[in-house]
Parts: sequence; structure tokens; C-alpha cells
Amino acid sequence: MPGLRVRAGTCVEGLQDITEFVNTGSACPLRSDRFEGQVAIYIKGFRNSRGQPSYSEYFQRPDRKGITWSVQVKGRFLQPHSANDILLGNTFDRALRLPWGSGLALQFARFVDPALEHDLTSDTKPWALSPLITTVPHFMHVRVDRVPGGQEEFPPRTSISDDTSQLGAASMSPAKNSRKGDQEMFRFRTPGERRKYFSKETNRNDLVFGPDDIITIDFCYGFLEFYPDIILRLPAGITFDLMKYWDKQPIRFVCGTRRGPSDGEKKEDDEPIAEMFWCVEVVSADDNETVGNKGGHSEDVD
Repeated sequence: MPGLRVRAGTCVEGLQDITEFVNTGSACPLRSDRFEGQVAIYIKGFRNSRGQPSYSEYFQRPDRKGITWSVQVKGRFLQPHSANDILLGNTFDRALRLPWGSGLALQFARFVDPALEHDLTSDTKPWALSPLITTVPHFMHVRVDRVPGGQEEFPPRTSISDDTSQLGAASMSPAKNSRKGDQEMFRFRTPGERRKYFSKETNRNDLVFGPDDIITIDFCYGFLEFYPDIILRLPAGITFDLMKYWDKQPIRFVCGTRRGPSDGEKKEDDEPIAEMFWCVEVVSADDNETVGNKGGHSEDVD
């Protein structure tokens, strides 16, 4: 397949090309009036628009065995949002050509993440989104005033791992009458415990993230391969060659707020995202669309 390009920013209309940073262990800044942070991208077997390969030791780490892509983000939400309303997943610009048996893939996705919601059969703008706190396999939280020695290196030289020990100090919703025991409540022993606890909407609504909370995630999986072809691999040896169905529209990862009643009546072609925090796109290198000149008005990747 042809090479790929990667774009990132704080809105779809203002993405910047960050291909040169893929697999380098370097981060690109993300800045808007909604989110402030950094993003780093790793793609196994990545080749740029000139067909040049790039490699990373990230995929050789024992705790990342089998991983084929990683979107790592560290940053702060500049206004308060409940954990239920911060969504992460994929959106598309037009209808998807889904292969026969795609229902099995969706069943697998719901097994991995029970909080997943989707409309991938939409004739306009398909999507699949889940609360960030339940869908990411690796999640770290720290309060701004408790960061030892100032800002730590990002991306870190060792793998991001779960740390929820300071979640009890995060803002709680007004409905939460007592904070007694909150510190211990969120001391999950494994990512699985964290994801199971927050699979309940009431638990997500009880937790609010704001500008005093630094969130670091490694959104990474191994079921989607980008090289030598785009392949979806499921358990029991089931594979789908997505190159037969890909019309070269962007493969887009987005993080934003859940659309609610206050955001106006939802139209048929509206996405369930009300406001976007950040976005990463993987596109074919022969996509001739101008990058960074789409009419966006946010302050994106520098």
C-alpha cells in the first residue's frame, strides 16, 4: 500500500501534518481554549509519503507485545467536564463500506469496552465512541499541584501505566455528598478494575475533570494493522482485509464532549461530539488535500 501521513490538532478543520514525528518519541503541542496538552504517535511498520520506513523500540517492549498502534496524549481540560461526557473514539466523513461479518467485529469491540456506542452503518457520518476513562487501556491522573519536580518528560521513556491514586482529589459532582473514603475508592489494582468500575454511567457522572487535573493516556491496541496492508485481526484467527473496503477517507481518532440537550436538536448528519478537544488523522499519502489550511480557527499543533 502507499505511504501514510498523520495529522493532528484541536479541530478537524485546522489539522497540521505531524508525519515527521511518528515513531520518534517526540510530542507535538495541542492548544485551544478547551484543551492544552501534547500528542505522540506510534504506528508499527510506518512508512511516510516517500515510502521511507520508521521504527520505534516502543513495539519491542514486553508490556506492549502485540500492539500495532498507539495514540498517546497528555494534557488538561480547561473547563470542568464529567468523566461521562469526555468521549474518545472514531468518526468518519461519509458512509463506510463494511465487510461481511463486520457484526462480529462490533461484538468483539463491545466485549472489550461495554460502554461503547456507535452508528457505523450511518449513511452520512458513521461513528464509534466511548467514555475516555473506560476505553483507554492505560490511564494516568495527577493533580497539577502534586506533579513532582514540575512537568515530566512526555512521552515517557518507559510505558505509560495506570495510576489512579490521586483521582480522589479530583473534583466530584455536586450530587456527591461525602468525600469520605474517596482516596481509597479509586485505588484500582488493575486497568480492568478501573474500566469495570467506570463502565457504570453513575460512577462516571460522579467524577469531574478540570484544569487542575493532568490526564495521560496510551490509547493502543493490536487488532488494527497498518502495514503492509490495513488488516483487522480478531481472536480465533479471524481477519478482515480492509484495503478492499477503504475508500481512503481519513482514519480519525477524536476526543470531545458528549452532545447533550443544551447543544441543540441533533440532526441526522450530526456527530455525537459537541466540542472537540483533539483529533488525530491517519490518511493515505496520496491524499492531496491541503493540510493546515482548511479554514479552522483554533490554535492547533505548533
